[in-house]
Amino acid sequence: MSGSGAAEALGARLSAWRRRLHRYPELAFEETRTAAFVAETLRGVGLGVQTGVGKTGVVALVEGRAPGPTVALRADMDALPVQDEKSAPYASAHPGKMHGCGHDAHTAMLLGAAHLLAARPPGRGNVKLIFQPAEEGLAGAAAIIADGVLSGPEVAAIFAIHVHPTVEVGYASVCPGQSSAASDTFDLTIVGEGGHAAHPHLSVDAITVAAAVVTALQQLVSRQTNPLHPLVITVGKIAGGAARNVIAPSVRLEGTVRSLHPELRERVPVLLERLVRGVCEAFGADYRLEYRHGYPSVYNDPALLPFLEAATLEVLGPGRLSVREPSLGGEDFAYYTQRVPGLIFRLGTRGDDESTRYPLHHPKFDLDEAALPLGSALHAELAYRYLEGASSL
Repeated sequence: MSGSGAAEALGARLSAWRRRLHRYPELAFEETRTAAFVAETLRGVGLGVQTGVGKTGVVALVEGRAPGPTVALRADMDALPVQDEKSAPYASAHPGKMHGCGHDAHTAMLLGAAHLLAARPPGRGNVKLIFQPAEEGLAGAAAIIADGVLSGPEVAAIFAIHVHPTVEVGYASVCPGQSSAASDTFDLTIVGEGGHAAHPHLSVDAITVAAAVVTALQQLVSRQTNPLHPLVITVGKIAGGAARNVIAPSVRLEGTVRSLHPELRERVPVLLERLVRGVCEAFGADYRLEYRHGYPSVYNDPALLPFLEAATLEVLGPGRLSVREPSLGGEDFAYYTQRVPGLIFRLGTRGDDESTRYPLHHPKFDLDEAALPLGSALHAELAYRYLEGASSL
């Protein structure tokens, strides 16, 4: 049976696994039930399993029939702190938690690939299966790398799939090079001087200063950085003030910064503080700024693109892979690509049913499960293609 045919035969099990995971979501570094299910399923196909890697991660190795390089396949397992608003029978049973980013599907697809690879091990080399915790904000990739997942045996390249509702089932897309944004954050407190709203000249209005800062931040984007280098600065939360007739003594702002180019990323904290300092000095206010670097930008190695092209041609057919622009979303797969050649691509999950068309992170997010066997087959085919290509070098 061909790889895609064998994956189709797993279809019912893939849906059952995905729905089980969807029903019982777990947040970052809390994936104990998920990890136990993953480990049990891997052992069921005769694979040795490492648990507790990067706290709650699971790793297995499919050994080839002869020595050779090792390629890794990664799936993330954690859910989001979002209330599930679906009415499906597999909707989340845990209030305030749901798989709104498709990590349940990623996990199920890689479990399917484990079945395919265990049944037909590669001729040469190994395939390392990485079930990673805590992609949603807590850098589980960094934790699992620190625990040695890229060694013993040493990983030569790594691939990953991310499901996406903007792409139809049966299609895939990829962005070579810098493909996702570095995702940084800042907390800013504007410190003024409170007073009576009727006497603003006797106070320093922190709300007015904060408004000026928010407006000026967009001038930083449009007038102080190269327009050909994407940059987004968003203030997502403002808190301050106590009553309508009281001038607020302080205001707290929380924001995020998204960028693609590493040089720009390093410049932004300096530019941002200079701008904040200037605005505050102009109005007689003070400030406290905390800037934190989050996930770096994912670099999809163009040298790995031919393996994806060959795999999608085999599994999906001709004309089913498109090259897309970068996304300014964050993705901790970037930590792998800082260490070894890597590539992450999008697999379509958009079907005819309206329920499959909600965006990622939406409380009604769902997917067309016809994509699951395709993901499993693509994982396996990528591993075979890479190992065959690497072994011929």
